[in-house]
Amino acid sequence: MSTTSLAAGLPVPDQSARLRDALLAADFTADGLLELLGAPAYSALARSETVPALRATRGDSPLETLVRLFLLQRPVAPERAREALPLDVALADGWVAESPDGIRATVDVRPYGGPEGEDWYIVSDLGCAVGGAGGASGRDEGVVLGVGGASTTLAGITVRTPVSAALDLGTGSGIQALHATQHATRVTATDLNPRALAFTRLTLALSGAPEADLREGSLFAPVGSETYDLIVSNPPFVISPGARLTYRDGGMGGDDLCRSLVQQAGDRLNEGGFAQFLANWQHVEGEDWQERVRSWVPRGCDAWIVQREVQDVTQYAELWLRDSGDHRTAPEEYAARYDAWLDEFEARGTKAVGFGWITLRKTGSDLPSIVVEEWPHPVEQPLGDAVRAHFARQDYLRTHDDAALLADHFVLVDDVVQEQVGLPGAEDPEHVVLRQNRGMRRATKVDTVGAGFAGVCDGTLSAGRILDAIAQLVGEDPVLLRDRTPEAIRLLVQEGFLEPAAPRG
Repeated sequence: MSTTSLAAGLPVPDQSARLRDALLAADFTADGLLELLGAPAYSALARSETVPALRATRGDSPLETLVRLFLLQRPVAPERAREALPLDVALADGWVAESPDGIRATVDVRPYGGPEGEDWYIVSDLGCAVGGAGGASGRDEGVVLGVGGASTTLAGITVRTPVSAALDLGTGSGIQALHATQHATRVTATDLNPRALAFTRLTLALSGAPEADLREGSLFAPVGSETYDLIVSNPPFVISPGARLTYRDGGMGGDDLCRSLVQQAGDRLNEGGFAQFLANWQHVEGEDWQERVRSWVPRGCDAWIVQREVQDVTQYAELWLRDSGDHRTAPEEYAARYDAWLDEFEARGTKAVGFGWITLRKTGSDLPSIVVEEWPHPVEQPLGDAVRAHFARQDYLRTHDDAALLADHFVLVDDVVQEQVGLPGAEDPEHVVLRQNRGMRRATKVDTVGAGFAGVCDGTLSAGRILDAIAQLVGEDPVLLRDRTPEAIRLLVQEGFLEPAAPRG
């Protein structure tokens, strides 16, 4: 690899192996930071509060030096930097630079723990990682952000089965591409911003991960008609009046960028492949938001669309005005920008904006399963296995009519518990709730029959035989009970409370 400096003065990863060895030797890792700083200071750093971390790094150890240099963006004395790093290499490759007050970092290098305990590093612009000293406010349009809540959410929900080819569209600092290198033979990463591609190269190199195929361009343009087994994207989904900031503003009207991304993904997926996105969508006056987003799903794909949050237009505008630092400008300038956001929403009839996840799975089925739901409740990450299981259940339900359901055997999922709700001392509960303690952590009310049915599902008896036994216990006509229960069974399977038993040998 050439040692020529990359675009915009970014360092090149030629000596990344030596730098990585130095970081690991100093215990500049996620675990090492927690041990050095302690939980309160470590948590404060994630809130962009640096004072506790500064107080915890007043010593001369290599780890303290690296924290002050890369995470707190403070100058350090050359002799301290030389003890922590191969300083000549870091200076030559541009990771750090000399200044009148000492050695300063040119990029934010942040430890990041991989899913199997790997010691990874995310490289971004100074102050633009979670806990960065400066934050993204007021940065120019080419800024490259580090790891934030959105990027970790996407990493957590991504299906991690081994695949031949994966695409990270809009890679930014490369966190999704980094995860994909662990289970994809070939990883392609694209971005409209050439600086983002340079940062992704650094992230992969410093983390000791395989290289990716990096391509510059918008949306699917850099990959043409190539197809993939996995596509992931945390795109510039912000619905804004313009395209001021490349990292967040889509530059299309309304939610058209997210719509285009989802609609075009179907043609780039191999059979059985997944495409997973974070997205914003408009709640438009007179339209059902669920139908709006449902219409984006391409032909031949199943979909699971989950709305996690909704903000009215004023909340939404204020959030992103703060993100860009506009709240620190002159009052009249802030008011003008705020007006522009509200003008944009008014012109489009937008009353609120939803945020959530969209997952597609290429099936080619003429009877696609498209589930659109609102779920603002806490979930347990990572959810990749839960996402994969959701689509497996849709495959099962699509191929089993009511008769087949009654003939099949089911088991209650391990993490499901039963709760009885009612007044203290009452002879019978008002209702029974089945609750998941993991994954999506769903809860659903069931009647007495449903609770009894779920409670005895251990794979031994078919659903029909269980219902016959319940009918005898409660004095119901077994034929009528068989007729009215499959819909409830189907719902319990769809939401992950029951699963088909493994075939008996």
